[in-house]
Amino acid sequence: MSLLALRLGPLLPAPPHRRRILRNRCQARIVASNATTPVRDAGAAAAAVVWFKHDLRIDDHPGLAAAVAEPRRPVVPLYVFDRRILAGYSDKMLELLLFALKDLKMALKSQDSDLLVGLGNAEDIVLKLVKEVQAGLIFTEEEVEYRVRNVVANVESSLSNGSFSRGSSPKIVAWSAPLYDYKSLEEVSTSHDQFLKTKLPMAAPLAAATLPALNLGLDTGSVPTLEELKGFLKDSTTPEDNWVPLKNTSARSILKKMLSQKKIKSNTTLSTASGDNVEDITMDSGTSGRKIINSMFASENSLEVRGGTEITLDALAAYLRYLEGTGNASWQELHDKVRLAETRDGASFYTLFGPAIQLGVISRRKAYNDTIQYEKDRNAGLLSPFGYSTPTVKAAVDAICLMEWYWLLALRSQVSAEGNYPTRIWRWKGYLVQYTFVGNEGPAVLLVHGFGAFLEHFRDNIENIADMGHQVWAITLVGFGKSEKPNVNYSELFWSELLRDFIVDVVREPVHLVGNSIGGYICAVAAGLWPSLAKSLVLLNSAGSVVPNYSFVPLSEERRTSWLSRLQAQLLLLFLRSRVEGILKEYYPTRTERVDKPLVDQILRASYDPGAVTVLESVFNFNLAIPLNFLFDSFGGKILVIQGMKDPLTKSEAFVTMLREHCSKVQIRELNAGHAPHDEVPDEVNTLLCEWMKRIEVKPALEKTKAI
Repeated sequence: MSLLALRLGPLLPAPPHRRRILRNRCQARIVASNATTPVRDAGAAAAAVVWFKHDLRIDDHPGLAAAVAEPRRPVVPLYVFDRRILAGYSDKMLELLLFALKDLKMALKSQDSDLLVGLGNAEDIVLKLVKEVQAGLIFTEEEVEYRVRNVVANVESSLSNGSFSRGSSPKIVAWSAPLYDYKSLEEVSTSHDQFLKTKLPMAAPLAAATLPALNLGLDTGSVPTLEELKGFLKDSTTPEDNWVPLKNTSARSILKKMLSQKKIKSNTTLSTASGDNVEDITMDSGTSGRKIINSMFASENSLEVRGGTEITLDALAAYLRYLEGTGNASWQELHDKVRLAETRDGASFYTLFGPAIQLGVISRRKAYNDTIQYEKDRNAGLLSPFGYSTPTVKAAVDAICLMEWYWLLALRSQVSAEGNYPTRIWRWKGYLVQYTFVGNEGPAVLLVHGFGAFLEHFRDNIENIADMGHQVWAITLVGFGKSEKPNVNYSELFWSELLRDFIVDVVREPVHLVGNSIGGYICAVAAGLWPSLAKSLVLLNSAGSVVPNYSFVPLSEERRTSWLSRLQAQLLLLFLRSRVEGILKEYYPTRTERVDKPLVDQILRASYDPGAVTVLESVFNFNLAIPLNFLFDSFGGKILVIQGMKDPLTKSEAFVTMLREHCSKVQIRELNAGHAPHDEVPDEVNTLLCEWMKRIEVKPALEKTKAI
């Protein structure tokens, strides 16, 4: 049997009600994070398949430990190159994945085992393998991403509908490796402040598992090359994937080119004397640099540690000892990379190790354990109550605990009902992003919140707009709500690329872009830079300004924040927490009762999340200097501005006047409301939105009818 040769076409997913049943069943069978005892049921004497996805290691692997706990049980490791799981991976991430898989395969071979490699739909490959080896159990890690959870549900559906010589169908056993040792996920508070007060113990990582020899006579297949894998993914594309190349060019590069073509001056130059771009247009070149012998990195220009567990742990040891200096060539190379990656205090850890943790080359708790052990070794076995002894230790602990917290929030949202709408998780550049989707048919609408808000701010818009015949998507931007708040430089271009990738990877069709406040400005940037992604643009009390006869457009530069801006952010956060209800009521001048406890509580909850101060720092570096009218001209499509005229943050009369004088094609609707009209007077806004979208959609339909 050659699993590598199995290239099967897409199958229909399980029906929604069936997927819910399968997910619930899977969630009920979680292997404890430190479990080493066998899972005893009807499949205990049969072979066990360990399906690797984002857990590419032998070290600290609860699923593998549970699989090998039954001494006489054959254990079959499996990895499947499923296009749905790999969707959204850049070329660089694909290359790092292949490095990790080669090392995992070598580690398994050193124990007379091996990694079986499949190429195709997971449900088909797993079913074929299970029948081949007569497996009774399949161990796989609990996932939080919506797309991957659906793949797991499809696998379980395929198994439950299959026929097996042993009679009963194999069972999927989900496992997890949490950093914190909690008894029930539902009991974990969603408030980080309250969570810390519970002082949960840290779970210790497990020792590397010892596998039995794999003597089943299987053709295990080989890990494909990067070009072979890219070819497979290209062959698997659908018409909806035609937009994927849009992701290869950064927002900044597009903006520079647009300014150059229109002969508009800016504070940066587009090209060198030879005419080449100063900025590399392709963001994910992956293999463009030269290879370095015994390097911890894929190429000279790469900042991400590559390879398996051993290489990554060695790189972590080098990172923690950054201030000690070294004569080791590979460690010195890593130290050089730290200086390049430290764009903000502590940002280097995620840049260097984020992909390895995302791929599961090392677990979060193994990285945490090694970091804390190093700190104890420096301090005679003790941890100081006054902080960590080196900035690299602090950076590692902060980043690991931040990643763990947002993973907990994401997982909790998948196993327990929260809010009025189903929460889905999308991973963007490694960060966990929450979104929702409501509606079965009709034009797609994407709702984007303002600064400090989240998708639930559209609480009385989402379902009502869907009921009027639309597919409604609402996203919580990175840095807000329960989406991850990483240590990065936030900007309007950063968030516009997030919207672009969300439309390309998740929605997969043009949308009516609807944004409030800074969310409106980000929508305008996205529509202006990638017009094909937006059917129309709707701004609700948008940030930004209209500049008559613009001849100069400054571009924001990524700047390293200072201790002063961080102090200012901390003070501002304390002030906002103390006055959040009063401030919100000023934004809702006609219906202050809309500022209710759920809204206030959610804003306060998010303010205690790790990374909240970093996001607030961006306020002091925001440069919303790209004129709205420039973005409108670049978009060239239909635009509606809904303006609450009692907005305390904006001089609405002056703003509307400027729009009428300099943006003649923009339609304007004035409302008796404040800064968030969609939440203050949702019925009025919903009616305006649906009437607007109906007019937009009718025109192409009429043109199509005339053509027929």
